[in-house]
Parts: sequence; structure tokens; C-alpha cells
Amino acid sequence: RGLTWAVGIPRNRKVYGADVALVPPRGRKRRPAPDQEPREAEAVLAELPWHRVTWRQGTKGPLTARFAATRIRVGDGATWANNRHLPGEEVWLVGEWRSSGERKYYLSNLPPRTSLRALAAAIKARWVCEQGHQQLKQELGLGHFEGRSWTGLHRHALMTCIAFAYLQNIRLTRQRPAGSGKNAGSGSETATIAEPASRAPRHHGTTVRRPDPADPMPTLQAQAQAAT
Repeated sequence: RGLTWAVGIPRNRKVYGADVALVPPRGRKRRPAPDQEPREAEAVLAELPWHRVTWRQGTKGPLTARFAATRIRVGDGATWANNRHLPGEEVWLVGEWRSSGERKYYLSNLPPRTSLRALAAAIKARWVCEQGHQQLKQELGLGHFEGRSWTGLHRHALMTCIAFAYLQNIRLTRQRPAGSGKNAGSGSETATIAEPASRAPRHHGTTVRRPDPADPMPTLQAQAQAAT
């Protein structure tokens, strides 16, 4: 579908080097075979240097871990011998070494020239997606739909996402430093109500003060601070 993705894998996932080639069949063999044996993802990354990467700022400081990455071909093709699989498409193999000592392994189809920091940010974007989904359900009513039609569910989800985007815009605007934006330099927070052209204004200079938005939810406020 042309989508970019990053997915976790077990450490013993079989992979090939990016330079693997298929050798023409010989003797009784009916299918071409790879010119190298598949290896476990853990063993491949163990031979590479690991670099400390900071992918974003969290509520308690920068989020960092050690990462290693290389281009490989996943062993998920057709079975050719002893339940071994031919090499599939070329993707990124990424390893994460956390401060606790735990190691995680991932695959991603991001472009070959992607930086290690961009790979780490794409892998860690899952937390932001989960937070957004949780807030949509618990704070904006995404899980309150009780209809039976796909059209009704689609409209309910759409309106919930619009409300979420509107609230995010308000919170991000409130987080901007004073003096930024198109209206910089204007200390007034009032807006004049324009009268229709066909009628003379009854009260010249009538103004209405903008209501102060409600205090942001802690989770959304944390995302706004990270985004700015």
C-alpha cells in the first residue's frame, strides 16, 4: 500500500545480508538457493557498533537509548530446504539497547538513507499513537458509539478526531512564547463584532472578550510541550 512501518520481531528472527544472491539450481535441486545461510537478528547486530540516540524530549527529560541498524533481507520468502526460507524484501534491522539492559529488535521499511535518529523516532512513535488513542476514547468519547452501521461509526470517529485536532491546536497555541505569530505586538485579546452592512450599528465599539480556554489535560499538555 505504500505505507512506511516499523514492527518488533523476536531476537531469533532469521535474516540475510543485503548482498545475498540466489544461485542457480544444481543437480537435483529445482529451485535457486541463496549463496549464504540465514542468521539470527541478534547475532547480526551483535557485530555492529551501538550509538546513543535521543529521539525526543519526555516529561522527565530526554529519552535516550543505544541503537544499531543495518540493511538486511528478511528470511520470509518461499521455503526451499529444511524449513528455511528464501530472502524477501530489503529492509532495516534495528536493535535497541535500553538502560535497563533489555534489548529489543525491529524491522522497518524506511528508505536506505534514513538516519539512525529517524529510525529510532519512527519506532518510538508507537507511544504517541497509543496516547492519542487513549485520550480519544477516555476524554473525547470515541468509545461511546452504540450504533450498528459502518457509516455511523465512521462519522462518530471523524467528529471525535476533529474535536481532538481542535483541542490540540488550542493547547499548542497556548504553549507558544509571547510575541510569536501573526498578531505579535498586539496586546489586546478582544475582538470587535462587525455589524451587518445594511444596518447602522447600535453600539459602536462593542467588544467581546475571548473566553479563557479550559486548562489543558496533563497528557495533552505534555505532548504540546514536546512538540514545541
